[in-house]
Amino acid sequence: MEQRHLKYLLDPQAYPEPTTKVRMLQTHVSYIFLTDRFAYKIKKPVDFGFLDFTTLERRRFYCEEEVRLNRRLCPDIYLGVVELRETDSDVCFYGEGGIVEYAVKMKRLPEEKMLHRLLARNAVGEADMSRIAATIAGFHQNAAQSDEINKFGSLRAIHDNWEENFQQCSEFVGITLTMDNLKVIRSWVEQFLVANKELFERRVSSGFIRECDGDIHLENICLDDRVYIFDCIEFNKRFSCSDTAADISFLLMDMDYHHRSDLAEWLLAEYVRMSGDTELHLLVDLYKMYRAVVRGKVQSFMLNDPNILPEDKINAAEHARLYFRLARGYILRQELGPCLIIFCGLMGSGKSSIAAALSIELGLETASSDAVRKKIASVPLHAHMNENYGEGIYNYAFTAAVYEELQVLANNALANGRSIIIDASFIRKRDRDCFRKLAAKYRARFLQVHTVCPEQETERRLTCRSAKAMEISDGRWELYGCQRDKFENIEEDEGETVLIDTSRPLNASVDIIITALGLLPHLPK
Repeated sequence: MEQRHLKYLLDPQAYPEPTTKVRMLQTHVSYIFLTDRFAYKIKKPVDFGFLDFTTLERRRFYCEEEVRLNRRLCPDIYLGVVELRETDSDVCFYGEGGIVEYAVKMKRLPEEKMLHRLLARNAVGEADMSRIAATIAGFHQNAAQSDEINKFGSLRAIHDNWEENFQQCSEFVGITLTMDNLKVIRSWVEQFLVANKELFERRVSSGFIRECDGDIHLENICLDDRVYIFDCIEFNKRFSCSDTAADISFLLMDMDYHHRSDLAEWLLAEYVRMSGDTELHLLVDLYKMYRAVVRGKVQSFMLNDPNILPEDKINAAEHARLYFRLARGYILRQELGPCLIIFCGLMGSGKSSIAAALSIELGLETASSDAVRKKIASVPLHAHMNENYGEGIYNYAFTAAVYEELQVLANNALANGRSIIIDASFIRKRDRDCFRKLAAKYRARFLQVHTVCPEQETERRLTCRSAKAMEISDGRWELYGCQRDKFENIEEDEGETVLIDTSRPLNASVDIIITALGLLPHLPK
């Protein structure tokens, strides 16, 4: 479709129903035009090998397939396929002019109830996960089966899907993926497939290969009067026909990526209970890794799209890197025993950023002094408390209560065999010692990460942070000097300590910690 058509479709006059405005979104394969009440989705004329929309007839066919397949989970949302027609001035979605393009027409779902938005507002809980699990388990139970569909669950088909991923990802080595990480993932997958041949055969014979959704992730779920799961895979049966374990694992991976592994664990347990799939745990890491690699690849594809804005490409590249690292993380965390990691350092030194990245990659629970302090004080998480150093909720007694609560959280995690990250300033040696002794009590690995940063960069960070409405920390540059003067130096007898200069790239800093934990190098011989 020509660029002039895209511009014209932002005009409300191009649509058959009244609308006050039109907004355009795009992915690597589609343009989506949002009116007040409807969405019109036009497929791009692209060919990625696994997807071919290069002819108008193909695009029409796959529009019809999209409607047919998505009506399984959203029967009242997908209205049908509509024609984009020529007019005297340009194009529109009505009239008798020649057909320029086809589009899927949908009712718009409430954006504020999309799962990724609810998750960002912390407005979703275990009851919601149970609703979603019930919807997906019921869908899988009734999804189509056949001998033809079963072929997509064979070891050969699974191997071929992985091999296609590896070949297509190789283009982005050095851009969004390192060669070492690609080798790590490839080696582990190849070994897993060989070692679990009987498991894959059993999945086929037990009826777990179905015509699934293929694209269940946070942005494709709406929690309204019912659970709406939309935008399934319609363009390639190799991706929609799969093990049901692969289907649910996309959502589990996406929740890990968005730092809600706690809800992912609840969802998994509920799905297993409702579906009766007791072998799912044997496959979930493989398929979460697969979905993370696919997501990284798809984000990387956007870098080659001339219609994507430069700032959006920068964002896509960062997401791609994180997805690829998460895929590697599913391998590394299998070798990580119980551990307690404390992050210590001055405000603005990058503790929380690195702790969050490490937590996502290794699937570690995190407790933050900032969040705990606001909870104890009964103030909103993002409320800015502009208090003087050592006063108000930052006085000695209140801070002591915060560290006591952090110890309780760490103790609960370690007592139940879970690893945990504690993100706090730890300016006092006695607080650091308490956590080191706690790790020893449970025979858990203890690692202290001390983050430092040049003061000029710290000032820049704290200045920028103060302007962010959704920032949790109350750290300000005018308080920095007081905290610096109070910080008690870390001594050699405090246990294993890693010093991180956070002015270096984030991923490099995370890898230093992973190496200290003995998880890198993890390269095939």
